[in-house]
Amino acid sequence: MAIQKRTSTNVLLDTALRNFYAAAEEMRLDEGLVEILSHSERRTCVSIPVEMDDGSVKVFDGYRVQHSTALGPSKGGIRFHPDVCLDECEALAMMMTWKCSLAGIPYGGGKGGVSFNPLDYSQKERERLTRTFAARIEPVVGTWTDVPAPDVNTGGPEMIWFMDTISKMRNQLEPAIFTGKPISLWGSKGRTAATGLGVATCAMEALKVSGKPVEGATVAVQGFGNVGTYAALTMVKAGAKVVAISDITGAYYCPAGLDIQKCFDFVSSHPKKLLEGYQQEGMQKLAGEDLLFLPVDVLLPCALEGAINGKNADKVQAKFIIEGANGPVTPEGDAVLDKKGALVVPDFLANSGGVIGSYFEWCQNLGGFFWSEEEYNDRLLRIMRDNFHRVWDYSTANSVKMRRAAFMVAIKRVADAVRMRGVFL
Repeated sequence: MAIQKRTSTNVLLDTALRNFYAAAEEMRLDEGLVEILSHSERRTCVSIPVEMDDGSVKVFDGYRVQHSTALGPSKGGIRFHPDVCLDECEALAMMMTWKCSLAGIPYGGGKGGVSFNPLDYSQKERERLTRTFAARIEPVVGTWTDVPAPDVNTGGPEMIWFMDTISKMRNQLEPAIFTGKPISLWGSKGRTAATGLGVATCAMEALKVSGKPVEGATVAVQGFGNVGTYAALTMVKAGAKVVAISDITGAYYCPAGLDIQKCFDFVSSHPKKLLEGYQQEGMQKLAGEDLLFLPVDVLLPCALEGAINGKNADKVQAKFIIEGANGPVTPEGDAVLDKKGALVVPDFLANSGGVIGSYFEWCQNLGGFFWSEEEYNDRLLRIMRDNFHRVWDYSTANSVKMRRAAFMVAIKRVADAVRMRGVFL
């Protein structure tokens, strides 16, 4: 009997499910495995009472979803945002399962968050909320069960509050239970640049397998935040020419090539970390979206989801699009780029340097032994190259696009683990 496919009114969860079902059908995955992997193992909802600075009490909704632990403890961020809901967390947890599987690391997928806007509250109120949330999800997280990390509106301070709270509840230090911590408190050197370094590595490997030299290749980077910055610096170091970058203030285009190190230094010294006011001879300022349509070899969309869509994809001239952001190309945009013959390296392959870096931090915490930045980067680059070529080889051998190949490779690894472990409890 055919399985009853799940659907959802939540767009993100419905998309995640449709992507999974489409790949599973093409793989001819066993119906029992499809049924298992289309559901999450655990979905936890908690109420978080917080005393405000004025003495009043507010109660917030918190969530933690563990989609799969077939390959190892679930892994995924915790976000603080007004739109956080259970279905969103489940969708993102499912996506993390495939990302971790594709990365070849011993993790499953998890995700969580609290529905609130941290900008509306004081630091003390945010700390009280974070610690209470940690206490409420303490039974379901752990070094070998579920390892959260930073996400939207969370970072090093929140991870320390989480770690400290649970460590005190368990009367022992638990450094490996959360990643994304400051270097001074069990964090890892190299983590800041990891995602951008991974994106650039995928871009260079895509050029190489297509017979295009990296040296002299022209590159445009949408989004000069953490990911875009380090991706641009890495491309320039390899001999490529970054001709355009952008942030919320607009796009900055110089056909002769931008001095990315000077751009980085300028942004680092800017009070709001923006490019506004940067000057370079031969440079012109464009509207932000215009960067996507420049005549370049490589386009790195490292900013917002849906940047390239059915309405504008026909204007994209780049032949290589490496997704640094999550979901920067919509399915409609993907179809247009496919007809144009562009090679798209999907987000959960290209930007997996972040979760691989989290894995490295976890390993160092478990061993109590820390690596140099050189050791960290050597390991990261080796894994990113191997992962790219595994997907590329699958793509060419089975005549499917990189995105579908990535899904199929990732799903197969998890499905094989479930099959070997069996259905039990």
